[in-house]
Amino acid sequence: MTIMRALAGAAVAALLSALPAGAETPVVRVALQLSGTVNWEVDTIRHYGLDKANGFSMEVTDIAGAPAAQIALVGGEVDAIVSDWLWVARERAAGRDVVFIPYSRAVGGLMVPADSAAKSLVDLEGQKIGVAGSPVDKSWLVLRAYARKVEHFDLAGSTEQVFGAPPLIYKAALDGEVQGALNFWNFGARMQAAGMRTLVNVDDAVAALGLDPETPLIGYVVRGEVLETHPGLGEAIAAASRAAKDKLASDPAAWERIRPMMHAETEAEFQALKAGFLAGTPSPGAVDEKAAARMLAIMTEFGGADLVGDLKELPDGVFHHPGS
Repeated sequence: MTIMRALAGAAVAALLSALPAGAETPVVRVALQLSGTVNWEVDTIRHYGLDKANGFSMEVTDIAGAPAAQIALVGGEVDAIVSDWLWVARERAAGRDVVFIPYSRAVGGLMVPADSAAKSLVDLEGQKIGVAGSPVDKSWLVLRAYARKVEHFDLAGSTEQVFGAPPLIYKAALDGEVQGALNFWNFGARMQAAGMRTLVNVDDAVAALGLDPETPLIGYVVRGEVLETHPGLGEAIAAASRAAKDKLASDPAAWERIRPMMHAETEAEFQALKAGFLAGTPSPGAVDEKAAARMLAIMTEFGGADLVGDLKELPDGVFHHPGS
C-alpha cells in the first residue's frame, strides 16, 4: 500500500466517524441502467461488501434510461441515480434538492480510421461525423468550442453530423459510413481495440480551452434530504466508490469476475475497457467549483437553453463536499 493510499484511507475513516454510532444502517435505493459501465463498479461494491463496510447498504433497481431514472429520483421513488452535474445544476436552479458525488471523469475522443489522413479537426471539413447522443452531447460541445477557439474552425457548420445511439455510431465508424466518430468512452475503447485512432481527445480539448480536465462529469446524484437524514452518508458513498476502483486497480481477479458483463469480444477490447474505466477515476477531494463554473459557461455558449435551460451560473450546493 502506498503512503498516499494509506493517508486517503485514514481520511476516509475520519470522515466516516460522522455516521452516528448504533444508528440503523441506511439503505440507499439506486436506479441504474445495469447494462452500463457504472454497473461494473456497483456490482463490485455489492459483491465485496464495500457498501456495508462503509456503513450503508446499496439496493439497486434496473431502469430503462436516464430520463426514467431522473423522474424516479425527483419523485422520491429512489434515493440516487448516476447522471451529470449539469443536470444537477439545472435541478437545483429549479429548486429541487439533489447533490452530486463524483463517480467518473472518463470521456472519449473523436476517432478516425487508422489510415485517415486527418491530423486535426479542420481536416474533417466537408466530411461526415458520427456523434453518440444528441446535438447537446457535452463532449460534442467541448469539441465544437475547441475547434472554434483553438483551430478557428466551425466544426458543426463545416461537417455533416449523424447523431445516434452509441452502438449505432460504433457500427457506422467501423463500417466506414462516417469519416470520424465521437462516442462514449467505452465504445471509444472498443473502437481503439478495433484499430481506430484518436484524432482529438476530449480531455486534451478541455485543457486547451483553459478548463480543468480533472472536473468529473458523471456522479452519483443523491436526494439532499437523504444526505441530511443520514449525516456522513455522502462521504460513505464516495468511500465505497473509491474502494471499488482501488479493488479493480489492484486485483485482476476482480476484473475477471465482472468480465462477462463487459461483453468484450477480444482480449485487446477487454484491456482497453479496463484501462479506460480506471483512467476515469476522479481525483480525491472536493470538486473545484470555479473550474466547473468555467465549464458551465462553455456549455451555455454552445449548448444554449436546450442543454442548460435558464441557467446562467452555477447554483450553490451542486457538489457534495466532505464534512457537509
